[in-house]
Amino acid sequence: MDIPKQPVIFMKATSSIVGPNDDLVIPKNTVKTDWEVELAVVIGKKATYVSKRDAMKFVAGYVLHNDYSEREFQLEHGGQWVKGKSADTFAPLGPFLTTTEEIQNPSNLRLWLKVNGELKQNSNTSDMVFNVPYLLSYISQYMSLLPGDIISTGTLEGVGLGCKPPQYLSAGDIVELGIDGLGTSRQKAITLQ
Repeated sequence: MDIPKQPVIFMKATSSIVGPNDDLVIPKNTVKTDWEVELAVVIGKKATYVSKRDAMKFVAGYVLHNDYSEREFQLEHGGQWVKGKSADTFAPLGPFLTTTEEIQNPSNLRLWLKVNGELKQNSNTSDMVFNVPYLLSYISQYMSLLPGDIISTGTLEGVGLGCKPPQYLSAGDIVELGIDGLGTSRQKAITLQ
């Protein structure tokens, strides 16, 4: 996709949140479920109309996130991206929260993701289009962020949609991912009978 001039904002349903090693359930009648390793920022106190300069004062910490996406729902069913982002199990978080004291520079963390042992994403948060202070400030201009809210900061190259030809997950696939200082997680893709 083209690099956006402004961040793309979408919501994920809370029913999509699962543990770091829970199974990924591929939605019924879909074939374009994709992976996205992302740094997630956890809000520590209410943030409304926050400046970029003050943004980090509102961060409690960081967590590893796989922002799974069903690309058909997201891009071919019209309307908001939330349909492609909010399926049950589409937001594994963890294995733990790392505080801002432990990660003082979120703009220099290695991120990686493997599918069935093959490295698909291998980058650094320094390559993000919008850094953490910018994202927090930007979003707080449109809505208040509350303690416990999570901002997923966007993924880097290597998602299935960007492969030529595109590659998507199937039942039995194993996805492993990690970020420096935030641990690792592993999901097995399954389908419901």
